[in-house]
Amino acid sequence: MIQFDYDELVKATESFSPSTLLGKGSHGSVYKAKLVNDNNKLVAVKKPLLHAGHNEEEFHHNDGSKLQNEIRVLSFLRKNRHVIGFLGTTSRGDGKNRREEDVLLVMEYMPNGSLHDLLHVSEAPPSWPKRVEIAVQVARAVRFLHDESRPSVVHRDIKSANVLFDCDFIAKLADFGLAVLVHVDDPGQPAGTIGYLDPCYTTPFKLSAKNDAFSFGVLVLEIVSGRKVIDLGREPAGIVEWALPLIRERRVAEICDTRVPLPQDDDDVAGAVRHLLFVAASCVSLDEECRPSMSDVVLGMEGCFLGRVRFPIWRVVVLVLGKRRRKLAKQWRERRESWKSQDCDRSPKGKVSLREVLAAT
Repeated sequence: MIQFDYDELVKATESFSPSTLLGKGSHGSVYKAKLVNDNNKLVAVKKPLLHAGHNEEEFHHNDGSKLQNEIRVLSFLRKNRHVIGFLGTTSRGDGKNRREEDVLLVMEYMPNGSLHDLLHVSEAPPSWPKRVEIAVQVARAVRFLHDESRPSVVHRDIKSANVLFDCDFIAKLADFGLAVLVHVDDPGQPAGTIGYLDPCYTTPFKLSAKNDAFSFGVLVLEIVSGRKVIDLGREPAGIVEWALPLIRERRVAEICDTRVPLPQDDDDVAGAVRHLLFVAASCVSLDEECRPSMSDVVLGMEGCFLGRVRFPIWRVVVLVLGKRRRKLAKQWRERRESWKSQDCDRSPKGKVSLREVLAAT
């Protein structure tokens, strides 16, 4: 982790000028910065928000603590292809003179914006193969947090605004302000974004990886439908309540984003999109025991999609190197048969059980 010079970052962002603002979240603003002393390298700098009506002495300390939490969590993580790159931090003063509002987080610059903007703002919505690819990449990021990090991490804020794209349009999960290091942190009260937040996560002791699985399921529904997760102009307003009955009735075409028609002559793409919806339905089950782990989600996606969706050839070569593809497919079939035998039919009305989902694939 690099300790950057605070004044250098102020200069690199033109004193946090609105012209360098990349985005603003619930607890921080992100600015584009050009490091003159590092061959004009572009980075992103996150600064805690100073809320309207607050002067520096009245700074909202929760924003600063979230940024400090993000720095701490990211410093624990190994580098991963689908998690935002953490470069370093900086602050002014030391000891008692150090103020939370002067702490800055430096990350890799993501020039192609967010998944939210790609789905809801861009005039060129993503193709179906690209949507499948994005879903797989986000699933890999979450699996990394849950199963490959020590200690494991629950993100708690998986949503389209927190999925960013690098210069090669590879999706990366960002914004770890609400993340929790499992078995290390006191998670505090449940937190997240309305629409993505697991309704089962009602008390601190209910924190688990299954909370992220629910949010991922919502995100997949958003990717496939192109619909916002909460749309007060529709009935029902929530994407989960709207999509699940259609999935149960196999009315997949009614869920898919109409701006990009499904190719009528490509059963592979249509099958991959169908599988995405079945995965999403299992993830948002109100019966937490019937939600798959993110390892199982990735295993199923890779085993199913590699034979269906035409990714760029170099990515396919990496993924199917040796016998991995056949091994993944075999393991997924074995897990699917095992799940089918489980008693997961007692899902609440309007929800799709894992057993139904797997039987439909």
